[in-house]
Amino acid sequence: MSESTLLDRISIVLVEPQTPGNVGMVCRAMKNMGLRHLRLVKGCRTDHSEARRFAVSARDLLDGAVRFESLEDALADIEISVATTRRIGKYRQETMEPAELVTKLREGGGSSRVALVFGREDNGLSTDELALCRWQATIPTSDEYGSLNLAQAVLLFCYEVSRGVVPGVITTVREMATAGEMEDLYGHMEKTLLEIGFLDPTNPKHLMRTIRRILARAELDSREISVLRGMMSQMAWATDTSKRKELP
Repeated sequence: MSESTLLDRISIVLVEPQTPGNVGMVCRAMKNMGLRHLRLVKGCRTDHSEARRFAVSARDLLDGAVRFESLEDALADIEISVATTRRIGKYRQETMEPAELVTKLREGGGSSRVALVFGREDNGLSTDELALCRWQATIPTSDEYGSLNLAQAVLLFCYEVSRGVVPGVITTVREMATAGEMEDLYGHMEKTLLEIGFLDPTNPKHLMRTIRRILARAELDSREISVLRGMMSQMAWATDTSKRKELP
């Protein structure tokens, strides 16, 4: 896999960016390191003069940014989505540092499309948004003051990605399922597991977050998704007596 091909597979996703200048600086950071694809989930205007001023010679990336109404839509065609987070908690586990992430992408990414997802400047990504992503990554910082500017965080990840690119063949060519396929599976599972009484109907997301983490580690492909969805359909059929004939 050549350097240009690997970098071309990576998109930066900004969720509800609040400051046009930050978006401009993100574009500059991306272009410095050879990344070109920017996706925006709602957020501030990018035709603002501040955005264009801070983008400098990366205004083409700013003009080419694609907007989405939700993070789920922004990740629908992505096989490997990586949530960047500073906070660690019950649903924020198994985080990688940028260099570890790059190694994992090279060893097991195949030709998958990758999205590095960054949250809002003031409070990052929500727990539900983290759940939409396959992996999580963080930048180790000082305990005294750990908050990074959005453009700084993007620059550090882009730097590690560009530094970790080594021309050659990716050892693993297995194609993982897209985020859209994974979300369809999770929706199917939640519906079926509610029907059979496995999930608490007052708070199904509590256990579904654990199921999401388990299946994210499994790195499923499209065929495996089909098998699991077939299993869910069979479970629903087996528990619906109105659809089954009585045994003779």
